[in-house]
Amino acid sequence: MTDIHSIQGVDLPGGSLEIAKMPGHWLLARLGKRVLRPGGLKLTRALLDDLAINPADEVVEFSPGLGVTARMILQREPQRYTAIERDAQAAQWTARQLSSAPHISVVVGRADQTQLPSASASLVVGEAMLSMQTAEHKRRIVAEAFRLLRPGGRYGIHELAIVPDDMPSDRQSEIDRAVSSVLHVGARPLRTQEWKALLQSVRFRVVALDHAPMHLLRPLRLIEDEGVFGALRLARNLMRDNAARRRVMAMRWVFERYRANLSAIYIVAQKDP
Repeated sequence: MTDIHSIQGVDLPGGSLEIAKMPGHWLLARLGKRVLRPGGLKLTRALLDDLAINPADEVVEFSPGLGVTARMILQREPQRYTAIERDAQAAQWTARQLSSAPHISVVVGRADQTQLPSASASLVVGEAMLSMQTAEHKRRIVAEAFRLLRPGGRYGIHELAIVPDDMPSDRQSEIDRAVSSVLHVGARPLRTQEWKALLQSVRFRVVALDHAPMHLLRPLRLIEDEGVFGALRLARNLMRDNAARRRVMAMRWVFERYRANLSAIYIVAQKDP
């Protein structure tokens, strides 16, 4: 058996934890998975297209993780890019994935209290991070995005959603518990109308919205997101580590069990003048 900590390096977050206790997203990263968003690269691209990033934009990204979306944003040449990452190891990883330039910075900080000036951004992006927060913490993060934006600014999110909107609350709680148990993080995804209401509660106006299947661990999505060689690398690393393989198979089993009720969603909201 190969030690997963030596497969992908110890500089990724979670390196001090046993595989059985490691948060699911960092376990997948250590196995070689680089796209950790519920709707995959396709939904991220759609989100960025709707945000219409241009060279005049000053962008703030919450929790950039492995920096995949950050690189996609920077390809669109915004005037400034600032990442806010709570985990110091993750921030170091992200910084190493990006160009060293005066207009690019990665800051260790909290998404609900960034310490950045009010009205200092024209665009805020956050992916796969609100779903893991409590209701109050979700609202604080969304309110911080609103504070950071200038009038007319846009806020884009890409998260996990519960479908349909009329799902009974006890079924939603069951899904929360099941997903949390295999990811080892608190998972609290919302229904589509709840995501919209969250944004509207701090005076955002929703201007675009779309869904995609939550196929994070399906073979076709793995190839689409990681490429053939990346998917093979992930499969090889799984075969080498029994404990990691058991964790990933447990994740996939839960995702498949609730596949009719789990979806990926992106929303673009605007701060009106």
